[in-house]
Amino acid sequence: MAKTTHIAVISIPAFSHQVSIVEFCKRLVHLHHHFHVTCIFPTIGAPLPATLTLLESLPSNINYTFLPPVNKQDLPQDVPSAVQIQLAVSLSMPSFQHALEFLLSTTSLEALIADPFANEALEIAKEFNILSYIYFPPSAMTLSVFLHLPALHQQISCEYRDHKEAIKIPGCVPVQGRDLSEHFQDRSSLDYKLILERCKRLSLAHGFLVNSFSKIEEDSERALQVHSRVNNSSNNSRVYLIGPIIHTGSSNEPKGSECLRWLESQKANSVLYVSFGSGGTLSQQQLNELAFGLELSGEKFLWAVRAPSDSADGAYVVASSDDPLQFLPNGFLERTKGRGFVVPSWAPQTQILGHVSTGGFLTHCGWNSALESIVLGVPMVTWPLFAEQRLNAVLLAEGLKVALRPKFNENGIAEREEIAKVVKGLMVGEEGEMIRGRIEKLRDAAAEALEEDGSSTRALYQFGTQMESFVGHS
Repeated sequence: MAKTTHIAVISIPAFSHQVSIVEFCKRLVHLHHHFHVTCIFPTIGAPLPATLTLLESLPSNINYTFLPPVNKQDLPQDVPSAVQIQLAVSLSMPSFQHALEFLLSTTSLEALIADPFANEALEIAKEFNILSYIYFPPSAMTLSVFLHLPALHQQISCEYRDHKEAIKIPGCVPVQGRDLSEHFQDRSSLDYKLILERCKRLSLAHGFLVNSFSKIEEDSERALQVHSRVNNSSNNSRVYLIGPIIHTGSSNEPKGSECLRWLESQKANSVLYVSFGSGGTLSQQQLNELAFGLELSGEKFLWAVRAPSDSADGAYVVASSDDPLQFLPNGFLERTKGRGFVVPSWAPQTQILGHVSTGGFLTHCGWNSALESIVLGVPMVTWPLFAEQRLNAVLLAEGLKVALRPKFNENGIAEREEIAKVVKGLMVGEEGEMIRGRIEKLRDAAAEALEEDGSSTRALYQFGTQMESFVGHS
């Protein structure tokens, strides 16, 4: 019988990252039965209720601990949520070090797996002489961009959004500077300083576990393998595409039952699902334009609507308690009754995307949502808001060609006529039909990647065996 292999995993205080890393841990211990994982969570204030629900169903060989909370009032209030999260993680590093010391003294801890936004932990792992890896929740293309940021920083002197030519990164779709990650867009900002430090620190990792699969990112995977061998300080550094890892949620979500019942009465592929993820928010002006655009399109829709905010990630750390329905245009609900269904704040996303009536998904392009749409074969309208979502939109619309991307005006607003045109194009247009055919092929490829002999299952198995062989020779 194989001896137990202990692994520590650290995430960040953002549910989209936590859910991805927990689902990864479940898959890891399912494939490697003798692995035991301890998940370590920095927190801002109390743990997120959704996180506590997520942790209720862990198998016996995964346990977890919350680090002492960082007080939100101790963080700068005038910075984006992403910066607050990164600063909170940095403040939690002494507590993390104590947690790692405890695990080292009580178990045969052999490796650490860190979220890329908690990669100070790689330096601590190096001090303790244990193997360290990055679990990368976004795409392989995004990882490639992150790994190349230090070089881009030297090569391009202006703001990336002002750079005239497309930026070419090995293995990736050419990207306009304005479509690079939100964190890159202001070189004088604390956000940029933090992300540049984190990108430089990635070279400390012994390998990267990426939530993607070979069929959709073959070129990026190949380029990453080359980059990793040439540039990483850790010998034998490898890149493993081990996705798609998605969270299916509970099958008996009471809050979702009403909208699911409504879907039951609709025709196949007739409904556009509209959602901006666990934290995305629109301004009041954009909320109005989206409502009028959906109305103007004449198509059926199911919209998980959130209260507006001037910050695109306004609900990422703390959600508004306001009733979002009061912010919709006057008479909108009455005029679209029967054709549209509006859900306040939250909806059971994977159940909706998996429903036969759902024919399209207007999404903020968070990678979790993009993968769910691919796994369930639903064509997309891309509406990126923050983080690396514009990169994802480029990959989905221009690389994989499984999405349509609306045009935004000079003020950054998608106007109602444009929204209506794109929605109709996806739901009933010829281009939408071609997109549906392509994404159904990717759906099948995603399922194949996760089969017993699929590319992602093989990659995750190789990660476990190679990690143990490194431990054996260290």
